[in-house]
Amino acid sequence: QSLCTLRGCCWSPQSDTNVPWCFFSSNHGYKVDGGLRTTQEGFQATLTRLSSPSLFKNDINTVLLTAQYQTQNRFRFKITDPKTQRFEVPHEHVGPFSGPAASNLKYKVDV
Repeated sequence: QSLCTLRGCCWSPQSDTNVPWCFFSSNHGYKVDGGLRTTQEGFQATLTRLSSPSLFKNDINTVLLTAQYQTQNRFRFKITDPKTQRFEVPHEHVGPFSGPAASNLKYKVDV
């Protein structure tokens, strides 16, 4: 039996150590709006916020998920506000990725 707080976080101790004890219900967070759009590097999706309690306040209602299958072992995703450009911390050792998407992946992505 699980116990959920006012903000939507649920607590349910499990005997399986691979299952998280604290989780959010399926009506919390964002949903894919309009399906996944394939790109050369991976895919993009527009995510729309579900009407559930906010953890941090001032949530962005529509965000863009950009995903890249960079290598067989590396998946990169980025969530941005498509209406407002924000500062991103530069990293001198991480260059831009221009695809194509890797194949024979050793991981699976479900959205």
